[in-house]
Amino acid sequence: MAVIRVRVLGIDPGSQRTGFGVLDAIGPRLSYVASGVIRTASGDFASRLCEIFRCVQTIVSDYQPQEIAIERVFMNRNADSALKLGQARGVAMLAPAMFGISVAEYAPNQVKKTVVGAGHADKNQILMMLKILLPKAEPKSPDAADALAVAITHAHHRQSAALRLRVVEV
Repeated sequence: MAVIRVRVLGIDPGSQRTGFGVLDAIGPRLSYVASGVIRTASGDFASRLCEIFRCVQTIVSDYQPQEIAIERVFMNRNADSALKLGQARGVAMLAPAMFGISVAEYAPNQVKKTVVGAGHADKNQILMMLKILLPKAEPKSPDAADALAVAITHAHHRQSAALRLRVVEV
């Protein structure tokens, strides 16, 4: 049986900084491809959303992922911040949808538990595990590291995510 390579794009959404991480999953083996951050210019919020959308479109076009995963919004004390995060997340999900690629969603605690083994891990623990799981990855920011963690989570849970999608479609 041939082992198939699946390219996964992970997204850590934010209205000022949206992290992205790309990896190849070849069976159980993970291989780092790229990571970075989309930084939006200060100014009108609609323009920042448009920038996120255009950049995610470019990333999808450049790296050609077959599967995409994004971190779910967690409820914040500040409703305005949560709403802005939700809007940034929405445009980050729209870009891959326009390419016909579905987007899997993972809760922040599930990402931490998958990568570190504990649902309340801090950013340093995530970075330490990334160095073990993806030795060639050197994310330049916590947002890029979080996006790689989302991609790793999807690589580990993709079969069950695909099964859930098929069940919903039936």
